[in-house]
Amino acid sequence: MTALPTPKLCHIGIYATDLSKMVDFYTRVFGLTVTDWGHSSRGFDIAFLSGNADEHHQLVIAGGRPKDAAFSTINQISFKVDNLDDLKRWYEFLRKENVAKMEPRDHGNAWSVYFADPEGNRLEVYVSSPWYVEQPFGEPLDLTLPAPEIHKRTETMVKQDPSWKPMEEWSADIRKKQAAEARV
Repeated sequence: MTALPTPKLCHIGIYATDLSKMVDFYTRVFGLTVTDWGHSSRGFDIAFLSGNADEHHQLVIAGGRPKDAAFSTINQISFKVDNLDDLKRWYEFLRKENVAKMEPRDHGNAWSVYFADPEGNRLEVYVSSPWYVEQPFGEPLDLTLPAPEIHKRTETMVKQDPSWKPMEEWSADIRKKQAAEARV
């Protein structure tokens, strides 16, 4: 018997109270394209969105979330950018967009900006750092500082933690662990 293939995260689905408002937010703020919109056999309208022409959908938004829902149906939806300068640009954009619950965080292994969409779902825009440090780990992050200063502050901070290591070393350790745990 051969090893089971490793699945890759391709999309996430969330429920919405106001489908049109949510679609407007994700298309306007993240530049996603509506690839399909229809009515589900489960009784609600549903929209499919993607930012990649090779993926039919990366985000599915389904109507039907009760207006009195006590909390979001997701933990977070994360969008990755290429570098710290890109994250700083996103931070400025989100400030101008006046999003709710904005919280920049330094996780040691990544720099992030968390915020809420119109229905309170937690979103994250992030970029990876070159270091690993045990998670959860998070400190406030000042994205108004120049990128080289943020980089240096994070490096100083993580090197004080006994769990820190270069990300390449951590990745090699995980590859070994995955090989040892390979499913047959």
